[in-house]
Amino acid sequence: MPTSDSGNPVSDTLDEYAGESGHPVAHYAALMAVYATAVGGVTAVVRAKRLPVPQPGPWDVLLCAGATHRLSRLLSKDPVTSPLRAPFTRFEGTSGPSELAEDVRGSGLRKALGELVTCPFCVGLWVATALSAGLVLAPRVTRLAAATLTADAASDLLHFVRVRLQHAAGE
Repeated sequence: MPTSDSGNPVSDTLDEYAGESGHPVAHYAALMAVYATAVGGVTAVVRAKRLPVPQPGPWDVLLCAGATHRLSRLLSKDPVTSPLRAPFTRFEGTSGPSELAEDVRGSGLRKALGELVTCPFCVGLWVATALSAGLVLAPRVTRLAAATLTADAASDLLHFVRVRLQHAAGE
């Protein structure tokens, strides 16, 4: 296992962790710092404006869950949003109905960003956080956007149910 002697214990630990794998752990740390900074920025705005922080009810959770699911898949898998992922990925084909298979390109930050933008589970945290911020900063607009995305997610589910029923009926 390669070791680093940069004198920076954090950098040395990350280098030792990754070894020769090319695993961009230091760049994941940078993305985590961006995320934490964004959350801190929203928190500072909310405090400065003395905005009330709502207590989310079951409806908000359900609405945001559907919206997070749909928007995270839209951002990470949809053909129409592939230009956003193109700097970090390479088109490989399709992976399902209206979804693309893409390989992550590059190394370092480019690879880390590619892994983020092609992973609906990873993008989901960022989307859920943005929706939560929206519920505090612009609740009506956020609920409308979340309702639209949740309706689209429900529509997708109904498409799959219909296809399944058609196959079962021999159509």
